[in-house]
Amino acid sequence: MKVLIFYASYGGGHLNAAKSIENCIKNNYKNIDVEMIDCMKYVNKTIEKITTAAYREMAKKMPWAWGRIYSDAQKGPLAHITSRSNKIMAIKLLQLLRQKNPDLIISTHPFGSQMCSYLKRKNKITAKIATILTDFAPHDQWLVGHEFTDYFFVAHNKMKEYLISKNVNKNNIYVTGIPISNRFQKKYNKDEILKEFNLSKEKFTVLFFGGGEFGLGKTRTSQIFEDFVRETKISNIQIIAISGKNPKMKASFEEIVTNNKAKENVVILEFTNKVPELMNISNIVVTKPGGLTTSESLASHLPMVVINPIPGQEEENAEFLESKGIAVWIKKNDNSEKIIENLLSDKEKLEEMKENTKILSKPNSTDDICNILLSH
Repeated sequence: MKVLIFYASYGGGHLNAAKSIENCIKNNYKNIDVEMIDCMKYVNKTIEKITTAAYREMAKKMPWAWGRIYSDAQKGPLAHITSRSNKIMAIKLLQLLRQKNPDLIISTHPFGSQMCSYLKRKNKITAKIATILTDFAPHDQWLVGHEFTDYFFVAHNKMKEYLISKNVNKNNIYVTGIPISNRFQKKYNKDEILKEFNLSKEKFTVLFFGGGEFGLGKTRTSQIFEDFVRETKISNIQIIAISGKNPKMKASFEEIVTNNKAKENVVILEFTNKVPELMNISNIVVTKPGGLTTSESLASHLPMVVINPIPGQEEENAEFLESKGIAVWIKKNDNSEKIIENLLSDKEKLEEMKENTKILSKPNSTDDICNILLSH
């Protein structure tokens, strides 16, 4: 059996979800030939370069513009432009599909499923199509051509209800959660991890993500980080701060720690491949609410403090998480210091938020998706 996994390079979530599926298939299913392909890059390297760079710049410098594009893509001229451009791109994709001849196409980005469903509607391909929605809020771009898609995988029941309201066949929708690495299912020795990062097991641990590859809202991020650092002087807390591939963010974090004489309570990491281990020893996570980080936090039963969501899907994710009592969203004009102080002193609320994560947590999402697709 031949399986193709399509993703696109807009933010890391689509790629990581695709990787998790690929690893699961390679490690657990014999006689299945699986291959991952960046469908946008394949269809048109120039378009892919321009659009990926535009997304990065827009997310970084003009998030409001991305928010507008995001909402406009559900209706009006942009939705039709997308459909038309997809037809042109689908013709190019058909060359690849004829060459690879897959039995199953799994897509973690709407472009892949749109193009494939168009080709299926035109009787150009017969492969089964599976779409994995990698957010906690649905967007109609995922549903273009849904009549020709065989499987939809969503994060929670409310999304399933939304898809049904858009006339997607309920028998094709599975509430599995977003695919995450199987490392989130492992049991870890907390003492060893704490020791490795020179952390105390007596302290409340805050895991602080500084904004990912786009370095969003640097000033606001630094301000919120400083609020947490000051708390280390009042409360019994310690912080693991991840600045990512962002030297300016790292320098800002280091300056704040030095100015507040908080070196013994803060560990700053540039890049780490130990997110599952760090989440395992943490009590709370501060992050942008991307689909993947949110899924990982839920699987680790971590209450969330949400900062700097990109307008559009991330703001919708933030609203959803707050409504479920899992996250506290610090908005632009909020008094972040007061919110953080109140939250850290309210043990009952933190415990309740942790319990709420268990309702939405889907640590076996990747296994479940592969099982549904490949065990028939």
